[in-house]
Amino acid sequence: MTRILLLILASYLLFMSDVNAQFSPPTSAQSPMQTYSFRLRPGQDLKQELEGIVRRQRIEAGAVVTCVGSLTDVTLRLANQEGSSVWHGHFEIVSLVGTLSTNGSHLHLSVSDSTGRTLGGHLLDGCRIYTTAELVIGFMPELVYVREPDPTFGYKELVVRKRKKK
Repeated sequence: MTRILLLILASYLLFMSDVNAQFSPPTSAQSPMQTYSFRLRPGQDLKQELEGIVRRQRIEAGAVVTCVGSLTDVTLRLANQEGSSVWHGHFEIVSLVGTLSTNGSHLHLSVSDSTGRTLGGHLLDGCRIYTTAELVIGFMPELVYVREPDPTFGYKELVVRKRKKK
């Protein structure tokens, strides 16, 4: 009886390891996270300022932790669209999410207008700060994010690597 139970347990563990291998992310790694907090001022471009900080701080693996604030101009690439869409007015930043790297970032923004209507898409240059934008970004000094072509759709997609020790 004990042998049968051990055989069943061993079979289950082998099956689960195969299932986990099939459904594991293409690349993944763990690393402690540090944060960098800052505020953007009226008239600044959200994407350009964020990319500038990533470049100046030499962040090779980061993510937006939180962002609150407001915009007067919003420029997004909507889902499955080639070009940009632009809106002018007053908008609250509802969400800013994505990965950050000197090797290429991928950011999505959601905003709401004065009626509560929400817009969202791929963040592009041209999103101007209205009153403020308060941001916290996290960065993982032990990792490097790169973008490599993925044959599934042909886009450059995220690849996570451990930083090589010097």
